[in-house]
Amino acid sequence: MNHLDLSLVDWSRGQFALTAIYHWFFVPLTLGLSFIVAFMETMYVRTGKEEWKNITKFWMTLFGINFAIGVATGIILEFEFGTNWSNYSWIVGDIFGAPLAIEGIFAFFLESTFIAIMFFGWNKVSKNFHLLSTWLVAIGSNLSALWILVANAWMQYPVGMHFNPDTARNEMVNFWSVISPVAINKFYHTVTSSYMVAAIFVVGISAWFLLKKRNIEFAKKSMMLASIFGLLASILTATNGDRSAELVAQKQPMKLAAMEGLYEGKNGAGLIVFAIHNPEKKFDNEKKDYLFKIEIPKALSMLGFKDPNAFVPGIKDLINGNKENNIPSADEKIIKGKIAIDALIKYKEAKKINDQLGQEKQKSILEANYKNFGYGYFKDKTDLVPNVPLVFYSFHIMVMLGFFFIFLFITLVILLYRNKIENKKILLRIALWSIPLGYLASQLGWVVAEVGRQPWTIYEILPTIASTSHLSTGIVQTTFFLFLILFTILLITEIRIMLKQIKTGPKENN
Repeated sequence: MNHLDLSLVDWSRGQFALTAIYHWFFVPLTLGLSFIVAFMETMYVRTGKEEWKNITKFWMTLFGINFAIGVATGIILEFEFGTNWSNYSWIVGDIFGAPLAIEGIFAFFLESTFIAIMFFGWNKVSKNFHLLSTWLVAIGSNLSALWILVANAWMQYPVGMHFNPDTARNEMVNFWSVISPVAINKFYHTVTSSYMVAAIFVVGISAWFLLKKRNIEFAKKSMMLASIFGLLASILTATNGDRSAELVAQKQPMKLAAMEGLYEGKNGAGLIVFAIHNPEKKFDNEKKDYLFKIEIPKALSMLGFKDPNAFVPGIKDLINGNKENNIPSADEKIIKGKIAIDALIKYKEAKKINDQLGQEKQKSILEANYKNFGYGYFKDKTDLVPNVPLVFYSFHIMVMLGFFFIFLFITLVILLYRNKIENKKILLRIALWSIPLGYLASQLGWVVAEVGRQPWTIYEILPTIASTSHLSTGIVQTTFFLFLILFTILLITEIRIMLKQIKTGPKENN
């Protein structure tokens, strides 16, 4: 690893993070608003009232603007796997490619086929067929998310595959194993949180109309439907957190330790409600973990292992080992990882000279140590610890915002039901300014998922430092700034077009 250019790794990570962050500005709104629009059109078809048709068309227009720009960033994101992360793309083989191929062939085809009818089929097809097309666009966009998240979840929890030493690739042996509980939970949590973001978007814009005293009935109906949709989505997102905690605790204990800033493992670990992380704290010093904290006793053990007295490993346990709880040290894993890498090299050498016995011997050693293969790339065990403050604060801010949204939706539903929303100017302003908070919570969720997984691209198998392409750092730097300019222009363009459409307002009887 002496030849490794760490600046290339850092710039490649930065470029991918940049693309993913910008792309994720568009995805949650696509996933959630597609269903909100489908429910609105359902109201139109069931009631026959033209006001619901006007409501549907207004939000459908905003959906279309967002969808078009989101596709552009998504295509660039997928290309980066081949351009910047070719070593990763080679090693994951058909496992990562299969879900993405299904997404492109089936899910994206479904939504792209019916989106034309959805936008241009008014008065050209029957009401029911148009409604069906709208629902199929919503289902298609969410199926796209399913397969992309299956691929991402496999990176977090690699299963259903076997490493082939002849090709140095992971090859799929069981497709259905790839759709693991981690993948299903990730999809469920991601889409429900995206529904919440879309609901906040509709609620916030509706609040703007009410503050301006424009299109009052349109705004009230939009806000009521979005508030109910958002309340259900936010409750599902919160309750799903229980399963998420359990899976992270059992499959990615280092990520959980970072999320909770847990350095010393303990039985009956408490769940942090609010805390200020000590910036001077490292896993190998004796500084205090927090400058201040409020926690729920034993709740973390209960969430992670369904046992209030269960042992939850901290960062020290995962790095230095804990024999009492059968946790191997990072040093042990690094040794086994180097044995696995060495066995692969010797296997290839034996193959060149057609040494069958040598191949079988080295293959056996490789398979016995493969689960620690990725650790063999590391010399310093401290590199195995993710950025704890970033993961810790991202997680807790995200959770606090989630509960704020639940409270906001409940309040709005009650006031709308009682027809007392119009004069609540402070609440309406809070709803309006909650739009960026929704996007912030969604982005922070990905920070927790991806930064918390570091230093791995494929958990415990392939580290980020060994995943890049053989490019010059200058090329990656140049494209980073080109993408930064391009994506910023796209985002500003979307916002300007949307603002113009919002100020124009819904058209009557169109």
